[in-house]
Amino acid sequence: MGESSRLCSVWLGAETGILKGVSLSRKQAFNFCNTSHLSRDQEVRALCWGDEAESELLVGSVDGTVKTFSIEKGTFTESRRCGEPSEGCFTGLAALSGSAFVTCVECGTLRVWKEDSGDSVTEVNAGKNVCRMRQSPVHRHKVATGGKDNGLKIWDLENPKEPLFTTKNLRDDWLDLRRPYWVRDMAFIPDSDKVVTCTGYHQIHIFDPLSPQRRPVLEVEYGEYPLTALSLPASGNMVAVGNTHGQIALLDLRKGVVRGCLKGLAGSVRGLQCHPSMPVVASCGLDRFLRIHSLEDRKLQHKVYLKSKLNCLLLSSRDLEEAGAETGETECQELKQEEEGSDDEVWDTMEQVDEKAKRKTREEKEEVQPKMSKKRRKKGQD
Repeated sequence: MGESSRLCSVWLGAETGILKGVSLSRKQAFNFCNTSHLSRDQEVRALCWGDEAESELLVGSVDGTVKTFSIEKGTFTESRRCGEPSEGCFTGLAALSGSAFVTCVECGTLRVWKEDSGDSVTEVNAGKNVCRMRQSPVHRHKVATGGKDNGLKIWDLENPKEPLFTTKNLRDDWLDLRRPYWVRDMAFIPDSDKVVTCTGYHQIHIFDPLSPQRRPVLEVEYGEYPLTALSLPASGNMVAVGNTHGQIALLDLRKGVVRGCLKGLAGSVRGLQCHPSMPVVASCGLDRFLRIHSLEDRKLQHKVYLKSKLNCLLLSSRDLEEAGAETGETECQELKQEEEGSDDEVWDTMEQVDEKAKRKTREEKEEVQPKMSKKRRKKGQD
C-alpha cells in the first residue's frame, strides 16, 4: 500500500473510520484502515500533517486515539490514547516542533503531547463547547479556539496560563438584547495578526489583537444558514466559507462583499481547504463527494464519489495534478464502479412486490368503496 499512499495528494477522514486518499492525476482513490472490523468509535474527526516534509499524517478518532499514518509505508505505525470519549470529539489537531503535537476536544481541554511522555505535558482549559481549534501557520506555538457561547481566544502554548487575546461579547441588538455567539471555524490571516471567524449565525468576523477594541473590526453576514467551515486562499484578501446547505461563497475581506459562489454541492459542508499555492479549493461533506473548484473561474475541476460521509480533508502542498495529468472534470473510476455496485446491492436487498398481489389489493379496495357508499346512503335516508 506504500506505493498507493505516495500517489495521493488529497486525504479525507470518513464517518466509517476509514482514512481515504485520492490521486487526482491517476483518477484513483484508496482506503486505508488498520483493522478488519470498523466501528463508529473509529470515526475520523481531525487530520493534520505530522511533520513539515508531509511524510506522516496524524489522524484523530472519536474514541480519543491519535494514530500516526506513514505515507511511505502506507500503514498506521503508532496509536496513542489522547482523550476519553466522555470529553467529546476532537475539534482540532496540530503538529508542533519535533514530535510534539496539540489536541483539543469539545469540553475545552487543550493538551500538548510529546513523544517520550505518556501524559500530556501542558493542559489548558479553553472553555466549554469548543467547536474548533486552529494553529497559526507562521507561529506554530500559537493556536485559536472558539465555540458555542465561547468567543475566540488566542493562546501561546509556550506560556498558556492566560490567553493572548480574548474577544468581548458582540454589541447588543437594537432591542438591547444580548446577541448569541457561536464560533464554528477560524483562520489566521497571513502577513498580519488578524483572525477571521465564521459562526453558526451566518456571520463572518475579523478580529485584530493589535487593535484596542476586542470586538470585530469587520462583520459580514452571508446567507441564512449556519456556516460550518472556512479557509483562506493563497492569494489573500479573500475567504471561502461553507454552510449547512452546501453553499460555498468567496468573500472579500477588505470590503465584506461576496465575490462569487461555488456550485454543485449538496448537503452540509464539513471540510473546506484552499491549496497553499494553487488557486483551487477542496470541499467535502455529507453528500460523500470530494470536489475541487477553481478560484479563478469558479468552475468544478474534479468530482470524486467516496461512498462515506466525510468529516475532514487535508491537501498536500505539492501540485495536486502531477505531470501528464489531464485537466477538466474527472471522476474516480475505481470508486465509480463501487458506487454502481452499491446501488445494485441496495436494490437486491429490497423486498420484491408481486404485481399480481398489488393488482388484487387494488381490486379489493374498489369493491369495498361502493359498499361503503351504499351504507352511507342508507344512513342518510334513515
